[in-house]
Amino acid sequence: MKQLSIWVSLILFMGCSSIKNTTASSTFLSGTWVPVKQEMNGKELPPLAFTGQKLTLKDSTYIFMAESLDKGIVHYKGGKMDIFGKEGVNKGKHFTAIYKYANGQLTVCYNLLGDSYPESFETKSKRTFFLSLYKRE
Repeated sequence: MKQLSIWVSLILFMGCSSIKNTTASSTFLSGTWVPVKQEMNGKELPPLAFTGQKLTLKDSTYIFMAESLDKGIVHYKGGKMDIFGKEGVNKGKHFTAIYKYANGQLTVCYNLLGDSYPESFETKSKRTFFLSLYKRE
C-alpha cells in the first residue's frame, strides 16, 4: 500500500510540473497586444498599414484582428512559437516564429512559410519573414 501511495504521488508531481512548464510562457504573454512597428523584407511598414490591428493571446489560443478575424492555436517553447490557424484567412496554415519580451514590448519574427524558425529578428533579404513589435493594450 505504501508503494502504491509513493507511485501515485510521483505521477501527480510529474504531471503538475509538466503543466507548469508548458503554460509558463503562454500565461506570461496572455493579454491584448497592439503593433507599434512592423517590417517585411527589411522595410518598415507605414503605421497606417497596421492601425486597428490587435493580437490577443490567452493560454494556447490567439485571436488576431486586422482586416478580418483570425483565430487559432499557439504553442510556445524556448523562445519559439508554432502558430496554427483554425478560423479565418489563415485556416489550415502553420507559421513558425521566434519571440522575445523586453522593456514592456513583445517582438515576434514570423516565417510565413512555416518551414523553419527565424534565427534572428531580421527580415532583410528574407521575403517570407515578417516582424512585429507589440505593446500591451
